[in-house]
Amino acid sequence: MKELLEYLARALVDKPDEVRVEVIEGDKSLILQLHVDAEDVGKVIGKQGRIAKAIRTVVKASAVRDGKKAIVEIID
Repeated sequence: MKELLEYLARALVDKPDEVRVEVIEGDKSLILQLHVDAEDVGKVIGKQGRIAKAIRTVVKASAVRDGKKAIVEIID
């Protein structure tokens, strides 16, 4: 899931080298912290949060296949 989130974020931003994902893993859940450059935060969130919501939906669907719950946090 980390690789999936990195791939999606790198495709959206102007500075793909600044993208990194930190994973905090629990028993049945994952917290994925997406770090992007401050200038790229708006591109990852999108108008009214639509892009962020779509990213979260894709990552959650991938997590369900593994029997886990995923939470995506966007951090600059």
